[in-house]
Amino acid sequence: MDQSLRTSVEQAIGYRFTDENLLEVALRHASIAEVRSQSNERMEFLGDAVLGMVVCEMIYKRFPDLLEGEMTKIKSAVVSRRVCAEIARELGLDEQLTLGKGMQGHHQLPQSLAAAVLEAIIAAIYLDGGYAAATNFIRGQLRDRIEQAYLSGHQQNFKSLLQQHAQQMMSPPPIYRVLDEKGPDHAKCFKVAVEVLDRRFESAWGPNKKQAEQQAALNALVALGIITESDAGEPVLSPNATAD
Repeated sequence: MDQSLRTSVEQAIGYRFTDENLLEVALRHASIAEVRSQSNERMEFLGDAVLGMVVCEMIYKRFPDLLEGEMTKIKSAVVSRRVCAEIARELGLDEQLTLGKGMQGHHQLPQSLAAAVLEAIIAAIYLDGGYAAATNFIRGQLRDRIEQAYLSGHQQNFKSLLQQHAQQMMSPPPIYRVLDEKGPDHAKCFKVAVEVLDRRFESAWGPNKKQAEQQAALNALVALGIITESDAGEPVLSPNATAD
């Protein structure tokens, strides 16, 4: 295997292989393999199982109060072909896949193949370094996505999350107060602040009361340390927060 390619991939995924043959096979598409069993398809099969196991464990431990159906929805969102393909492209793995001549004319690798190469890489890491190494890689790629999937499952319902937090604190329900409104009747904006336990949090403007209340609830959740910001600038649950 070309050493510059090996170094490039290992730097991208944050893992150094002891057996570089595993990495070579993980990047070998069936279209160029002399025998199909020597392509990355078997690794794709194994990697899919390892990915599912690690993600299930992450969700189970992160959200101790979620029921089976809710956990299944989060898992389905973060191990989808679309997400796996996105990660593969972010890491540049799709560009390192060795293809047969008939496959080399694609401007961009099809989503299914990009997802498959990520699963094959996961299998290669698992076979080379064990479950802990595979888990570390998967956690690094999917931690924020799992948090975002949880929030999306609530339809970004920050009011609901704030209500849950208030209940945990044995507090009365949050109170939303309209502080100001501007604009004509057909295009009015509202300024809303929320109060929890007599503490008023940073107010927020919105094109209607509902959206202003959601943003005000988000401001309160951030101030309380329940929600933080991911590296991509998206709201995610704080590592110390718990979910109901």
